[in-house]
Amino acid sequence: MSFPDIRPRRLRQSTAVRDLARETDVLPRQLVLPMFVREGVTDAVPIGSMPGVVQHSLDSLRRAAVEAAEAGVGGVMLFGVPTVRDAIGSGADDPDGILNVATAALAAEVGDALVVQTDLCLDEFTDHGHCGVLAADGSVDNDATLERYTAMALAQARAGSHLLGLSGMMDGQVAAIRRALDAEGFADTLLLAYAAKYASAFYGPFREAVDSQLTGDRRTYQLDPANRREGVREALLDEAEGADIVMVKPAMSFLDVLREVRDSVHIPVWAYQISGEYAMVEAASANGWIDRRAAILESLLSIRRAGADAVLTYWATEAAGWLASSRR
Repeated sequence: MSFPDIRPRRLRQSTAVRDLARETDVLPRQLVLPMFVREGVTDAVPIGSMPGVVQHSLDSLRRAAVEAAEAGVGGVMLFGVPTVRDAIGSGADDPDGILNVATAALAAEVGDALVVQTDLCLDEFTDHGHCGVLAADGSVDNDATLERYTAMALAQARAGSHLLGLSGMMDGQVAAIRRALDAEGFADTLLLAYAAKYASAFYGPFREAVDSQLTGDRRTYQLDPANRREGVREALLDEAEGADIVMVKPAMSFLDVLREVRDSVHIPVWAYQISGEYAMVEAASANGWIDRRAAILESLLSIRRAGADAVLTYWATEAAGWLASSRR
């Protein structure tokens, strides 16, 4: 009987050995919690397609942000759900608009404990649901949209946002917003560029979460899921324009892009574990088909292993609690 000369299983023989040999970890500080805040409500409103996730009132938003901070989560990303929308998304840069009011509230509440971040896109605020201003022919006008983005960026910075999440996928958005912020004295405001944001089928539950008014699709500005190289190109362009961080979104079905972006840029790379990813795990778990906690932690680990320095996930606070307890 012959015996192997090389025995990799020695590194798997016990929990202690496996822990020492582990190549990738997930830490609470590497997680960012996306949060929805809805104008005109006094209590949190459940989101049917995302069990456990809600549209917050201002009060419940504060409480959830404090809970996230106490769990060691690295940041929160805010999305606003206004009561009134129009063609140019006027509520986006209104100082009294829901997103800016919520930003100021969280900056005061938890701004010293974690990074308060804001989504910078018009889709939640437009009556047509697109991420930009529409031209006469119904197409999204890139350059007119940049003017709205710069106004939105200044409003968010004035409200106290530490980091602006540029998710609209307009050409030149990073450079335009960076120039506007610097000119107004906001040189320290961070820019997270959603560089490789794909036109994915997995955004469905998010549309419910923000009460999206979209008819049609966003394929003229979000990336074709078939294109890997284009995602890397977008990340390199955003880095050159002055982004502090670049994002790959979604995470699950674009881990190859995430890995290549990580290998190509010299700034932090984040990934967004989106609503459809969340909903699938929750649905499978509710049916008893998978181990919920194990699946959540494995999914986060896979995103980190592919190269993400931080992960936006709706499980951030819950997962942070598990991770912290496992290290005690």
